[in-house]
Amino acid sequence: MEIDRSLFYHIQKELQSEPKALILYGPRQAGKTTLIGQLLAKTNLTYVQLNGDDLRTQELLSRADLDKLKSIMGTNQLLVIDEAQRIENIGLTLKLIFDHYKIHILASGSASFDLANKINESLTGRSSTFILYPFSYNELPIHPPITSNSERMEEFLRFGMYPKVVSYDSYEDKENYLYDLINNYLYRDILSFEQVKKPKKVLDLLSLLALQIGSEVSTAELASHLSISKISVEKYLDLLEKMFVIVNLRGFSRNLRKEISKSSKYYFVDLGFRNALIRNFNPLHIRADVGALFENFAVIERMKNLLHQRRYANFYFWRTYDQKEIDLIEEKQGELKAFEFKWKDQGGNAKAAKEFTATYKSSQFQVITPANFDKFLSE
Repeated sequence: MEIDRSLFYHIQKELQSEPKALILYGPRQAGKTTLIGQLLAKTNLTYVQLNGDDLRTQELLSRADLDKLKSIMGTNQLLVIDEAQRIENIGLTLKLIFDHYKIHILASGSASFDLANKINESLTGRSSTFILYPFSYNELPIHPPITSNSERMEEFLRFGMYPKVVSYDSYEDKENYLYDLINNYLYRDILSFEQVKKPKKVLDLLSLLALQIGSEVSTAELASHLSISKISVEKYLDLLEKMFVIVNLRGFSRNLRKEISKSSKYYFVDLGFRNALIRNFNPLHIRADVGALFENFAVIERMKNLLHQRRYANFYFWRTYDQKEIDLIEEKQGELKAFEFKWKDQGGNAKAAKEFTATYKSSQFQVITPANFDKFLSE
């Protein structure tokens, strides 16, 4: 079953306007290749499609040779490159192609920093970027007898939203796929980065983070647990963010001396991936981490929702030294919205909400539970 992705229409619109380099980021297996196929099926542009994992493609595109590039492009109006970050000097090559042929370029990659550094710097002002995550809550169609996706929330919290996972009916198939994702794709990607000297430590770091979702993380403590330097931990955390495995939230602080601003929380882009790391796909009613799972899910889905609408916001958590805390602060166009996430409706943290809204007069506070989750994502 083909599911419409929210980014399809935004990218399609760009392909119908003046030529530009379009960069599609996202984790492996999130559906980038499928989305590109859908776009190509609906375009009137003539195109040539290459794959950066192919050694021949790497050889052809790593050298800024106009004669060779002309033989590749011919009279096509669109150049498509999957896994473009695998190609050395890809930014300079695409700049040369763009400058000489003024054609559309669509490049995808599963590691944002390589592709960003190699393309954006060379095509400043002539490129647009898009991030494709695994399916979002609002992208998945609702079929009877299900009346809303909230009825499937337990499945999402246990197995995540990767397209392949969603397509499987069997829980065993979902689990096997997620284990394979970690053991093959993740490990292979980590090994491909020269700055990673101890890939096993990166996996151990991820496992530690998986047990701390929703909690503040100390890089010094992580370094001590892993017996590596704090600098290495910080480098690996940055790498994992740019591989679209985790998301970092910093503390929000504007007015109060007692606000904590230098700490971080880390959430997983996909909970199925996280649960595979700790080898726990148990039903929610026997789990101790269900509150943390729902918080992670809500934070990431909110981010996806705004991103798919091409609306941008800054995200933080809020905590004071006297332990008042709010899960998510969203700062958009000068407005502040505060959200507390509760798997069971037990009311929010009244003292924290009162202090935050009193300090930030125009802010709004809301408690989000599974009961009002659909409304939370429809704003």
